[in-house]
Amino acid sequence: MSKQASLITLGCAKNLVDSEYLITGLKHVGFNINPKVEESDVAIINTCGFLDIAREESIDKILEIEELKKKGIIDKIVVMGCLSERYGTELQKELPNIDKFFGSEEHEAVIKFLTGKSFNLDDPDIIRASLTPKHYSYLKIAEGCDNACSFCSIPLMRGFQKSQPLRWNIEEAKRLASRGVKELLVIAQDSTSYGWDANPKTSLHELFHELNKIDSIEWLRLHYAHPSNLHRDMIKSFKSLDKLIPYIDMPIQHGSDKMIKIMKRGLKSDGIKKKIHALRKANDKIAIRTSIIVGHPGETDKEFNELLDFISDIQFDRLGVFQYSHEENTFAADTMLDEVPKEVKQERFDQVMALQQGINYKKNKDLINSTQKVLIDISKDNFSLGRTFRDSPTIDNYVKINRNLEIGEFYNVKITDAMEYDLIGKVID
Repeated sequence: MSKQASLITLGCAKNLVDSEYLITGLKHVGFNINPKVEESDVAIINTCGFLDIAREESIDKILEIEELKKKGIIDKIVVMGCLSERYGTELQKELPNIDKFFGSEEHEAVIKFLTGKSFNLDDPDIIRASLTPKHYSYLKIAEGCDNACSFCSIPLMRGFQKSQPLRWNIEEAKRLASRGVKELLVIAQDSTSYGWDANPKTSLHELFHELNKIDSIEWLRLHYAHPSNLHRDMIKSFKSLDKLIPYIDMPIQHGSDKMIKIMKRGLKSDGIKKKIHALRKANDKIAIRTSIIVGHPGETDKEFNELLDFISDIQFDRLGVFQYSHEENTFAADTMLDEVPKEVKQERFDQVMALQQGINYKKNKDLINSTQKVLIDISKDNFSLGRTFRDSPTIDNYVKINRNLEIGEFYNVKITDAMEYDLIGKVID
């Protein structure tokens, strides 16, 4: 009987891809992947360590699974991922019941520890396991980050940027397409820096021009574009490439020049606006998603109000808000800037959310009576959820349709009503 392994993935889409590769290797060496931890011999926890709330979630999950081992329900626990990468030595002292801690990219080391067998995940014939619906998947084009943002510990956990070779990314995209993937979500810590470190050098726009040639891929979606590194040729690609949908996830983090400088983000607010203007000029349908941090050390009411004005001026299509999290050994943590009180962070978070909710509602109402191409993600009980090009899976909005539709298929949907975040529609047969 094959051994049972359970894999728990916490954190972002990049962690999800890491878990997919690990599952691939485990299956090849004879493990059966079981979603029920209590029925497994081995539990593997792929942790996130980016923010304090994510670290707490990871620790809570480790402690929860540790109890199962104490009761003799499971034999081994392995912890990997960002939290383990950065704090593995300390965690091993605090949590001696955990059998082993591994870093973010040590998939093969995990497999060897559990089986004693070596396994090469770079085999070009291996199609990685999928933890997403079969019609979309993530293409992680690089690992690590060369930016020195004041608040961010990713370079401490994931190291400096290591771009996957252009040809490898294309072949991986073809492998994903061969199993029915229609929407490819391109991700990295900073996708716009892709290829600078490669030999031979390449670029994000060159990669997208190659991805655009893959027949069965219908949607290419760009995530995690640093505005300072967004090249004009990539911007032009939103006009020239038919499969590159008009959507960009471009975290700006703030709209006050003082805060942008403190955060070490490069472009000033005017520079960010010029990039956004260029994107909208290249494709007037483009949906711009961004991320904001409130409560960073040094942010007073003045800078926060400048941020609100910036958001009101730009009118982002999608916006996520984070409260500043103290990250050890980062510039923000090591400087003597005043820490913003927790209750002030919460108030500012609520204000930004309320502002964006109003913007979102207005944009949604403008879509009423329009016909949208919608990709279906969920379908059950005479009810389906799908997405327009404006929405990335799990993080953005949905179109709700009172009818069972085929998951992974595109439909023309007339928008009949709008809410603050989601849309209501009916299929046009």
